[in-house]
Amino acid sequence: MPITEAPSPRVLDVRPMLRAGEEPFQAIMDAVGALAPGQTLRLIAPFRPVPLFSVMANRGFAASDRPLADGDWEVTFSPVAGMQETPESEDLAVGSSPSAVFWGDPVLELDLCGLEPPEPMVRILEALETLEPGDVLFALLAREPVFLFPELAKRRHEWAGNFDASGTDYRLLIRHGGGKGH
Repeated sequence: MPITEAPSPRVLDVRPMLRAGEEPFQAIMDAVGALAPGQTLRLIAPFRPVPLFSVMANRGFAASDRPLADGDWEVTFSPVAGMQETPESEDLAVGSSPSAVFWGDPVLELDLCGLEPPEPMVRILEALETLEPGDVLFALLAREPVFLFPELAKRRHEWAGNFDASGTDYRLLIRHGGGKGH
């Protein structure tokens, strides 16, 4: 049986995007989607992208990171055998709750599509402070709120989300879990 080499890592440097004020998350997810089986992604960023670690772990990638001499970071995301996302797993957001179908109707709805980060996250967290445990909030966003997910987890809230059929708006349900802000 011939030995096949793993493809060379794909390198994505998001520093120019961030300097230009652009959100690099979609470029990162596009790069992940374009990886060949077994291929790793080397990400270069001006900071250690901790929230991305759990997103990538839930998509079947292990992370190893190291600081660079100039203060920037290099993170290598390597696929974990047998842990790659299946088409069915794309229906709900990473870390989301499959029990969302039983939550009931939202008590509060927010349309945050016209706001730039971090304003949607701030408004969602502020709104959650006014809700009771078990209450459900619905938010419509212009992008997947990846930096919000760790904050929700810290506060013990559950969430489920996905893009609408057009792929332009992100729909997010959050059930108040009783946790208070940090």
